[in-house]
Amino acid sequence: MGASKHSSPLAEVYDIAVIGGGINGVGIAADAAGRGLSVFLCEKDDLAGHTSSASSKLIHGGLRYLEHREFRLVRESLAEREVLLRKAPHIVRPLRFVLPHRPHLRPAWLIRAGLFLYDHLGKREKLPATRSLRFGAGSPLKTEIRRGFEYSDCAVDDARLVVLNAISAREHGAHIHTRTRCVSARQSKGLWHLHLERSDGSLYSIRARALVNAAGPWVASFIREELRLRSPRRIRLIQGSHLIVPRLYDGEHAYVLQNEDRRVVFTLPYLDRFTLIGTTDREYQGDPDHVQISPEETDYLLNVVNAHFKHQLGPDDILYSYSGVRPLCDDESDDPSAITRDYTLTLQHAPGEAPLLSVFGGKLTTYRKLAEAALAQLAPHFAGNMGPAWTATAPLPGGEQMSDTGTLAGQLIERFGWLDTSIARRWARSYGTRTWRLLENVQGRDDLGEYLGGGLYAREVDYLCEQEWAREVDDILWRRSKIGMLMGSAERARLDRYLRKAHPTGDVKKLPATY
Repeated sequence: MGASKHSSPLAEVYDIAVIGGGINGVGIAADAAGRGLSVFLCEKDDLAGHTSSASSKLIHGGLRYLEHREFRLVRESLAEREVLLRKAPHIVRPLRFVLPHRPHLRPAWLIRAGLFLYDHLGKREKLPATRSLRFGAGSPLKTEIRRGFEYSDCAVDDARLVVLNAISAREHGAHIHTRTRCVSARQSKGLWHLHLERSDGSLYSIRARALVNAAGPWVASFIREELRLRSPRRIRLIQGSHLIVPRLYDGEHAYVLQNEDRRVVFTLPYLDRFTLIGTTDREYQGDPDHVQISPEETDYLLNVVNAHFKHQLGPDDILYSYSGVRPLCDDESDDPSAITRDYTLTLQHAPGEAPLLSVFGGKLTTYRKLAEAALAQLAPHFAGNMGPAWTATAPLPGGEQMSDTGTLAGQLIERFGWLDTSIARRWARSYGTRTWRLLENVQGRDDLGEYLGGGLYAREVDYLCEQEWAREVDDILWRRSKIGMLMGSAERARLDRYLRKAHPTGDVKKLPATY
């Protein structure tokens, strides 16, 4: 049925073609491929190259969404925390959140009621319950902040969540093409005819029985410009920006800081040595390819943090910043923070024509449920040929037969006594049990190849290029490994030289099945 995993994409008729390599696109591709459908996915840049790598890196129910009465979204998100903890224990980890109480913003009874709902709306198995706190003299918070609350959510490596779903899709037979743009698509004889352009300028075409538009910030413009159709929904682009500063406080917990505008800002432990601060909410009108933090956003985040912590931050403390654009379905709210984070799926098709399913909105936490909902809408078009839902219990690549990252890191150090502890821990948190594949046939440090700095060896770079679609320096440092913070300009230049020499075309080479 459709394309096999070994066939050429040039002349095939696929069951589903997916536009967009963010979390929703790869989630749908993986789910569909695992149900036996033939799947083609193209992404104009790198996987998770935009919104999906610019998040607050959380798997969470969305405590503040309760104020907007989005109970269905919160319930679904809370349940998904437990699912993703089981599916990907290497990249999803429990995280405790401390919420300082500022009585002039929200009364204690309201916070307690919200946290009670948060504990009980969704199925909570692994995560501990909420508790009240008293802050003493040793607290990093200002002395006037004496009370607070603590609750559970999860942290996630957002870009790796995308990559792992893409790997899952590929291992179920999907064709994943990065740096490939869909320049147009038209209906003909019950099929979509897609015209595609690779980054080198070469062109080719495929056909598909159904088209999924998961283009994120470009979802509406893709319908208008590439499909020449009218978009059934409007989206609003909401910019969210983050700062990274030196570690602001001891401990592995996060803080949820309430601001005078009733928004919240997170401070999150990041890469052991840093604190991640975010996010903002502002309307964005520009090109999503070129979103950058504004001076106003920088001031906003610093002011919120400085209103809570004894240690005061200034612009010179900022080591790095990043911004992303969230494509939210327009619900005509006047407040960007109040726009729903829920997803909307629209199915367009006329009798005898192939369907077009477009994804508007959504959040990282609920990508898997979104994918199931998308496949449910497409199911009538593949009657009898589509298998049942399967992703709720299947581990993501690297999560197979894994208990926790600490145990895995210990096993790696025991097996490879010369391996640095910091590298073993990072590999366990990034690749999970797939680390054994990365290290297959490695006997000593020399087998890791050239040392490129920041704990990065050529062996890991080769693995990322050959198995995870990495092509460029930023793919490796900021999305696959997250060690861009540890690499100076000379080391980045060395990595660039290595990539040009060892992987000049950026092609994903197929490794032997035993690798």
